[in-house]
Amino acid sequence: MFYFKTIIFMARISNLDAISAALRQRNFAWYFAGSAVGLIGIWAQRLTIGWLTWELTQSGFWLGIVAFADLFPTVVLTPIAGVVADRVNRHKMMFVTQFLGMMQAFSLAALAFAGWLNIWWLVGLTAFVGTVWAFNTAARLSMVPNLMERQHVPSAVAMDSAIFNLARFIGPVMAAYLFQATGAGVTFLINGLTFMFFLACLLQARMIRDERGARSKANFFIQATEGIRYAAKHRGIGPVLILIIALAVGLKPTLELLPGVAGSVYGVGVTGLSGLVASAAVGATFAAVWLAQRGTVIGMTGIVISALALGTVSLFAFTATKIFILGLCCAFFIGAAIVIGGTGTQTLMQNAVDGAMRGRVMSLYGMVYRGGPAIGALAMGSAAELIGFQAALACGGVLCSAVFFWILRRRKLMIQNLEGNPGKDL
Repeated sequence: MFYFKTIIFMARISNLDAISAALRQRNFAWYFAGSAVGLIGIWAQRLTIGWLTWELTQSGFWLGIVAFADLFPTVVLTPIAGVVADRVNRHKMMFVTQFLGMMQAFSLAALAFAGWLNIWWLVGLTAFVGTVWAFNTAARLSMVPNLMERQHVPSAVAMDSAIFNLARFIGPVMAAYLFQATGAGVTFLINGLTFMFFLACLLQARMIRDERGARSKANFFIQATEGIRYAAKHRGIGPVLILIIALAVGLKPTLELLPGVAGSVYGVGVTGLSGLVASAAVGATFAAVWLAQRGTVIGMTGIVISALALGTVSLFAFTATKIFILGLCCAFFIGAAIVIGGTGTQTLMQNAVDGAMRGRVMSLYGMVYRGGPAIGALAMGSAAELIGFQAALACGGVLCSAVFFWILRRRKLMIQNLEGNPGKDL
């Protein structure tokens, strides 16, 4: 109940027209409700897995391995998943992947209750669900715009991000309490039940457009390559993917490595970890709601470039302090920058891409946004064993700085090609 009251409160302090118009779209409303509940369980499980990994190993390297297992399958499989999303019913694809995620959560719960859960089970089942999410991401990113009229897509994309990040606040807080009170098994069980609720909501949602292209005799590799060529040649989408790489590889791994930062830098336990995660999530949520109330793609290019600058400055500040309160403040702005950059770039790409290429191109977004942190977390987690977490994370700030100045020189051309007519490369 608190969750939905918070969403309503944020709507009231925002431009209600843009948000309520999207929620009046019946199919999106069902998806929104299911996702709002399902994401709480997912984020509760992610914190639980992260803290279990730290308790079992006390190693930044193993934190990086678990993050890598979760996120790297996206890098390998998402181009293929994008082709699948352009060939099959995206709604059915979403349903199947959510069902498999539910089975993974119940498996973790069973292992935890039986006392058999160890680091190898954590890595193996995390890799399994990471593989599932490669296909889920392609299905979700290409399905959501098909649930409503096109003019509501910018607000819907931002609202989708808002509930994602509000859940990232509520889920870890819930997980910290449950972990201390009952152990990990209950958290995994609750995640499985939230999946069941999402599946029930998906059964009520229907796509109003089918953007699948004509059936092609070309194989998956050729069609995936077509998507990559399209994105690379597009004078707006190509540069914006470079910006996403900076966010994903340089900034997002900070969130994946927070268990190690909480334990080794600040000396706080799972409660302090949940505070850092929650602070980032609160910043992310306010950023997402602000984007949702804008309701337009105009001006979004400048906003995402500014977000990269904000994230870079905040990351350098985060790596320069050992004061927990200041760390919480930095986490707030890092969370806000990640969401403004990630959601804003997704909105720009959804506006600019041709409908028949949507699955393949948006799967590239998903590949970078989920797969990039896997590479960054593994590299920074390994480096942290030698130079400490703060110095390792500062390397991400250097990458973000370089990309910021590269992007700044291409700003005008990006605006022309991302904020103009949908599907048109000027």
